[in-house]
Amino acid sequence: MTTEALSNYSLVPLLAVLVSMAAIPAILLSSRKPNLREAWSFLAAGVKFAFVLTLVPGALRGESVGLTLLEIVPGVSLRLVADPLGVLFALVASGLWIVTTAYALGYMRGHHEKKQTRFFASFALSLSATLGIAFSDNLITFLIFYELLTLATYPLVVHKESPDAIRSGRMYLGYALTAGLMFLAATVWVNVRVGDISFTAGGLIPEGAFGEGELKLLFLLFMVGVGVKAGVMPLHSWLPAAMVAPTPVSALLHAVAVVKSGAFGVLRVTGFVFGPEMMRTHGLDVLLALFAGATILLASLIALRQDNLKKRLAYSTVGHLSYIVMGAALASPAALTGSLMHLSAHAVMKITLFFCAGAIIVHSHKTEISQLDGLGRRMPWTFAAFGIGSLGLAGIPPIYGFLSKWWLSMGSLDSGHALALGVFLLSGLLNAGYFFPIVIRGFFRPAAPDAHFPEREATPWMVVPLCITATLAIVFGLFPDFPLPFFEIAGRVVESVMGELPQAMSSNEILMAP
Repeated sequence: MTTEALSNYSLVPLLAVLVSMAAIPAILLSSRKPNLREAWSFLAAGVKFAFVLTLVPGALRGESVGLTLLEIVPGVSLRLVADPLGVLFALVASGLWIVTTAYALGYMRGHHEKKQTRFFASFALSLSATLGIAFSDNLITFLIFYELLTLATYPLVVHKESPDAIRSGRMYLGYALTAGLMFLAATVWVNVRVGDISFTAGGLIPEGAFGEGELKLLFLLFMVGVGVKAGVMPLHSWLPAAMVAPTPVSALLHAVAVVKSGAFGVLRVTGFVFGPEMMRTHGLDVLLALFAGATILLASLIALRQDNLKKRLAYSTVGHLSYIVMGAALASPAALTGSLMHLSAHAVMKITLFFCAGAIIVHSHKTEISQLDGLGRRMPWTFAAFGIGSLGLAGIPPIYGFLSKWWLSMGSLDSGHALALGVFLLSGLLNAGYFFPIVIRGFFRPAAPDAHFPEREATPWMVVPLCITATLAIVFGLFPDFPLPFFEIAGRVVESVMGELPQAMSSNEILMAP
């Protein structure tokens, strides 16, 4: 956003970024006192979320607040600004970090993982980088925090230090750092040709600044830059490979930080660099929609074939991230609303599913779906939460995912791309096809005679967080502005980018609509 759009000077975005970074020395110094070490993580998570909450009233008014940290080169500054889109993403990331920290405590201790201090320190740095991405005012600030996130999450991916983990970590770095170079090239090109690289609602690139071929090449560079972390095919291969990491890392990668930063980057590039009008005029919307639609369907078909529970969830993530990309590509008010809502809806539901997978793996030592027959009767809370997340991702009301899919479907019709509606409907059926059998196996199939199942649920440190996130999926499905105003903030973002709001409908009207 430009300097003129900045309503007030504020330290809050910087403090929100720094608070978890400041906790890292305390975490490292408390390595011999695990309870104190985790206490620092909880404290940092709570304070970070509190800082972000103070930004919500301004976001609801469409305001942007922040500050300039330093001038890197003349005309290019390291600048943090909290606008409505950044606040929306920061709410998701900082809120879910609290429950993820509680879950990680139960998982890491229950699984007797080594190097837990390094794990929690890297976790904290990752969340600082994520909020830096959320509050980046311009392309260069975004890129700095984007690359910091890559480096901060690498120790998490290779945490087990097994040959598979090292191999997956190298793949992750190879994909992510290459993407960063593409983003840097695009940023330099825009800076040379346009000058100003501050995110501007509706687009910062003036018409005529690039030739037709140049514009498409620039768009491709940006989309590779953010598309790797967003898991857009064929840039997705690192993501299933990263499933070798501990499950809390999978939750961080797939629901809170890395992949959501990629999806957030797509929203920034399409809405604040190119803009909806330029996307439509030059056919960039159709190009992006084709990649997103193919990713949604292919990832769903691959997920159907996976017997490993975490890999099935990984390919589901690949598909669902492209819901957000598709909404950005369709670029109608309703589609963009659905895309923004799916940013938070998918986070809540997918983190629930990964929490459930981790509880199953740690407590029963079962990793394959074919091994889960009858386990739901031993772990009813875990499998019930898994069922709620599955219903939401399949688009069944009244779970949160239904609302985001509703708006995406309406947006596909508003934008004149009815084929996208077919993609969403078919994807919903495929979601049901690869999620529902897991719940059916757990509750309704008899256990194998030689199955060795636990007598009760996993530790409360794992079960309580997954129950909280499953409950939130229901609450936000019924009341999308309670307890956090995701829907209203999404409206402010749409208004700034599109110049208009989608047709106003309450959640109850949506549920009753034919």
